[in-house]
Amino acid sequence: MLTFLHHLLRRAAAVTGALAVIALCAMTAGETAPTSPAEPDSAQAAHTDRAPLIQQVADGAGLFPLLAREKDGRLFDYEPKGTGGWQPRADLGGGYSVATAMVQANISDGGKGNDLYYRIGDTLYYTAERGTDTKVVGTGWDAYNLIVSVGNMAGTAQPDLVARDTSGQLWLYQGKADGTLQPRIRMKNSTGWNGMSVIAGRGDYTGDGVADLITRNSKGNLLIYPGTGNATADAVLGTTITAATTGWSDYVSVLSTSDNSGDGKADLLAVDSAGALWLYKGTGSASAPFNARVQLGASGWTHYNLLF
Repeated sequence: MLTFLHHLLRRAAAVTGALAVIALCAMTAGETAPTSPAEPDSAQAAHTDRAPLIQQVADGAGLFPLLAREKDGRLFDYEPKGTGGWQPRADLGGGYSVATAMVQANISDGGKGNDLYYRIGDTLYYTAERGTDTKVVGTGWDAYNLIVSVGNMAGTAQPDLVARDTSGQLWLYQGKADGTLQPRIRMKNSTGWNGMSVIAGRGDYTGDGVADLITRNSKGNLLIYPGTGNATADAVLGTTITAATTGWSDYVSVLSTSDNSGDGKADLLAVDSAGALWLYKGTGSASAPFNARVQLGASGWTHYNLLF
């Protein structure tokens, strides 16, 4: 119980820092010179005298919380039990409806902190859970209609972000130890990613030690795009693997918080139209990536307009 409460106190501190920025942006309309999302403006970042971060697990696997935002902008924290499922939710407060994108990434404190990236207007911000570090990552991020945290796909010590632009192109931003991002890399020479109704992932689903992408195409098929570990343009993703051809079109939301069951393998979560939450435990095998689903919640999960 003490560990659970400690997690909640840290998380509350992190989201308080994020909320302060969100509230300020909601009240002001200050203009800054645009910076391209191809080169986030790390010069705007606040610098702190923090110890060097240690190497984290390559694929970003770990037990991470699930954050859920209600339609009125209130944010809730579901801490993992460690054996599958969640502790009772903790209320983190309101005011988050102005954020048009929010994702988690484990960067601070050697990868132990569950930090936040969030977009307000065209600006992407970063708030560390361990510490008081909140900073501007860059502007121009309204060019993207999707931002997702994916773990480590291309060999750096920190987890990466994937962003999809309005033309349907997919870009990789490798993370840095201070929460800023390296210049973007085109992941694959294709503009067909707008046809994917799901792009997710936060771990290795194929067992090769590199984080992968999970997608759902227009036919409802669940696909895995293996990460290659290569930070070269158009070579970030390997050959597509079809994980499933039936059942996945029924879900209104598909996401990952990495390992939820405590076995060290990345899992998937899915919410159906009735509001039930399902867990698909990962196997770590490319030939059969997921076990049969297990229900974690019977109803109520469609009440949220963002799960991450």
